[in-house]
Amino acid sequence: MKPLRIGVIGCGYWGPNLIRNFVEIPGSDVVAVSDLREERLAHIKSRFPSVKVTRDYESLFHMRLDGMVIATPPASHYKLARECLLHDLPVLVEKPLALSSVDCVELIRLAKQKNLALMVGHTFEYHPAVRTLRRIIQSGELGQVYYISAVRANLGLFQRDLDVMWDLAPHDLSMILFVLDQEPISVGATGGSYVFPGVHDIAYLHLVFPGRVIAHIHVSWLDPCKVRRLTVVGSREMAVFDDVEPTEKIKIYDKGVDAPPYTDTLAEFHLSYRYGDVLIPHIETAEPLRLECEDFVRAVANGVEPQSGGESGLRVIKVLEAASRSLGNGGGGELVLDEQLLVDEQAQV
Repeated sequence: MKPLRIGVIGCGYWGPNLIRNFVEIPGSDVVAVSDLREERLAHIKSRFPSVKVTRDYESLFHMRLDGMVIATPPASHYKLARECLLHDLPVLVEKPLALSSVDCVELIRLAKQKNLALMVGHTFEYHPAVRTLRRIIQSGELGQVYYISAVRANLGLFQRDLDVMWDLAPHDLSMILFVLDQEPISVGATGGSYVFPGVHDIAYLHLVFPGRVIAHIHVSWLDPCKVRRLTVVGSREMAVFDDVEPTEKIKIYDKGVDAPPYTDTLAEFHLSYRYGDVLIPHIETAEPLRLECEDFVRAVANGVEPQSGGESGLRVIKVLEAASRSLGNGGGGELVLDEQLLVDEQAQV
């Protein structure tokens, strides 16, 4: 079977990583790359001499491609993805899928109508450690999940046209929705704008899930330390995924508290706490982005639904929209809109 002919629109910050992976995958061949900046195209040409480069992305629609990859600024995602689908091209869009749930619904509808693969770059859904964490939670090893806490903070990268919540939170939202395998009921959000007026550079999201499960996400461009950590607290055990950790990505703590009906002495009170072993499961070594790109190639070649398909992108955008509404009303909880309501709304447009 011949390798799939892939085109890429955008080769700035993340585009080169996508290009590298699709070049290395035996089942794909990067034919052409488009970007508005000549210096970025020259960089790609120096690394991959056989790849055609052009400032005119529309010329890619006439190169007999089998699939398109979009790694441009988020404001352009919907327009470009829609054009690709209208030209009968399966498309992988870097996160977020679009900047509104209505646009996500339209892309999903169009992809289904044309029977084309639509995929969003939720790379952490492909992370071997996150997949391991999902299996641990689904197996019941942690017991009843009480809450999840996620922190994604560092100094930069600042953006003027996208706040920190829309920039960083999709990573943690996609992870949390993936490992829990459910969507939140409501979202509250608070934050602050310090560097660029009107652009939040720190934000705190509070999510409420069915079954009294809650999740808290802290994202920041203004932190002296790079933190990429997700903690899951259960009734029996607790698990921590630390992506900054080079080898021991997941640690499972046999710790907990068993509340006795009453205590008469300090010793009895201490006995209510449980301190057990720390388990570090073996995690396979694989680049998450490579697994993501392979999934796109497999979806296009075999006509199957990718792991992080359009529906995955829509779920995250619905939460972000509710969080943005909450930011605007002082942090009050906002309901996450039902998907069917969005479909009905789109049908009326």
